[in-house]
Amino acid sequence: MADKQTPSVLIVEDEVASLNLLASYFEAENYQVYKAENSDTAEQVLKQKSVDVVLLDINIPGKDGLSLTREIRNKSDIGIILVTQKKDDIDRIVGLELGADDYVTKPYNPRELFVRVKNLVHRVKTSAIAGTGTGSGGKEVQFEGWTLNLGRRLLTSDDGEKIQLTEGEFKLLSALINNAGTVLSRDQIMNRMERRDWFPTDRTIDVLIARIRKKLGDDRDSPRYINTAHGTGYVFVAEITRNG
Repeated sequence: MADKQTPSVLIVEDEVASLNLLASYFEAENYQVYKAENSDTAEQVLKQKSVDVVLLDINIPGKDGLSLTREIRNKSDIGIILVTQKKDDIDRIVGLELGADDYVTKPYNPRELFVRVKNLVHRVKTSAIAGTGTGSGGKEVQFEGWTLNLGRRLLTSDDGEKIQLTEGEFKLLSALINNAGTVLSRDQIMNRMERRDWFPTDRTIDVLIARIRKKLGDDRDSPRYINTAHGTGYVFVAEITRNG
């Protein structure tokens, strides 16, 4: 039986051959692996087991992956990586809107997939430590009533409210903060975010901006943090202070 330090992944895939192949790959990397061929089984696993990351195929029988993403995110901050077909641009955008952290497209390279899961597991476990109030916390950026912990992708308000960012939200906000006061086009934002293949369209950037604004309580018509440079891109306008 795996201890709390053993990384765990739930693979939700209705193609049995692909499911077993991925499971064996992660097991060889010393992961605790749970398998599900449909959403009902996945939900049962999530109720009974402690899972760090869900690797979720959008096209599964019964409740689809997008609906399951919404339900998981409403209950938990565990990592979610969606698996989509190349043609499913809209599904990828909707998945990010619903709170997925990342996506991969079929056919995928198992090694690349493992690296993405590994990085997300690290974020999830670090965030769990943050929730217990232990750990060093790492570097922080403060701006107008908010503190962004760069090691935990965690936003904390002045009154103590904690808001977890998804991987995409964190990378985009970090890119804007690191270039505060400078207007960045959508293309420049994508170039400053790791693994540009995450975000192949301007629409994806706009979706993530909207999610960040909502979490910050930022009014797009009278912004305190992220301003829209019409026809160009976005600029972070709040004054920042770095600690650590």
